[in-house]
Amino acid sequence: MDGRYSRQTLFSPVGEEGQREIGEATVAVIGCGALGSAISETLVRAGIGELLLVDRDYVELSNLQRQQLFTEEDARQMLPKVVAAERRLREIRRDVNISTWIRNADGPLMEELARRSAVIMDATDNFETRLLINDAAAKHGIPWIHGACVGSSGTVFPFVPGRSACFRCLLPVLPAVNATCDTAGIIPPAVSVTAALQCAEAMKWLTGNRDSVRRKVHHFDLWSNEQLDIGVSRIQNPECETCGSSPVYPELAPRAAGSTAVLCGRDAVQILPDPARPITLDAGEAIGRRLGGKTRRTPYFVEFRAFGRRLVLFGDGRLLIHGAKTSDEGRTLYHRLFG
Repeated sequence: MDGRYSRQTLFSPVGEEGQREIGEATVAVIGCGALGSAISETLVRAGIGELLLVDRDYVELSNLQRQQLFTEEDARQMLPKVVAAERRLREIRRDVNISTWIRNADGPLMEELARRSAVIMDATDNFETRLLINDAAAKHGIPWIHGACVGSSGTVFPFVPGRSACFRCLLPVLPAVNATCDTAGIIPPAVSVTAALQCAEAMKWLTGNRDSVRRKVHHFDLWSNEQLDIGVSRIQNPECETCGSSPVYPELAPRAAGSTAVLCGRDAVQILPDPARPITLDAGEAIGRRLGGKTRRTPYFVEFRAFGRRLVLFGDGRLLIHGAKTSDEGRTLYHRLFG
């Protein structure tokens, strides 16, 4: 495709050599919602060689306001986000290599992604997954580009192992993003700017322009026209479990089977499967039909209703319980259904 990247190679910090490096690079994107959609599309258009996409969720109508890869038909079909994203990305560029995972990001998966990637892009919506990315990236010595946005504001910082404090060290002083898109809302420009800044940092790293990579946490608010850069070089904790003198990378430890998590802003509880007792799509469909409610099955999940809640059981045995507000409520309902 002669000339496809001509405008990018004309930019001297990239050039022909930088473009070649981008084309040979593998990047993992953790989360395929608002930030993940914008990041993935930008990197694919920039010529990235391989993209690794991870997301546990499916497309809903409320996503379309800010998640640029998805359509109304994707929402109608409740397509898993990575499936819909891969389909659209291949329409944009058919020669890109894409691998996808419809699952919860855990320690073994994150380590696999870190081993395969030059950079990890944070497009998640919770601190727990970011701590997991932080541990995997530190253990395998690769950078990860943090990004978060809500309302009209966003925060970006490239965590480079050995160069600065890690996310665990910075967690107490990062600009608070306690609000979620579902509680404080979000405008699409905040997503676009955050993703653009993240991609710029990734491209700097991939093309060898590493002296240009940010060394301060950048925070902006598009509505108030404010921005600030926060120096963090002196905040590193020498006893940090991730980047201290004796790291143990605690987030990479195996999780207990059947563990639960309240999903950020989703009014839902997620329950992870027990490998020794997997719940199959057939079992979920049978329970849904036995309860007499409307049951829907796709190649990826079974959706049914039980005890006044909407449930989505994925092929890997992961269960989302919509309408549950606490882990205890989700666990109780799970045991009522599956024993």
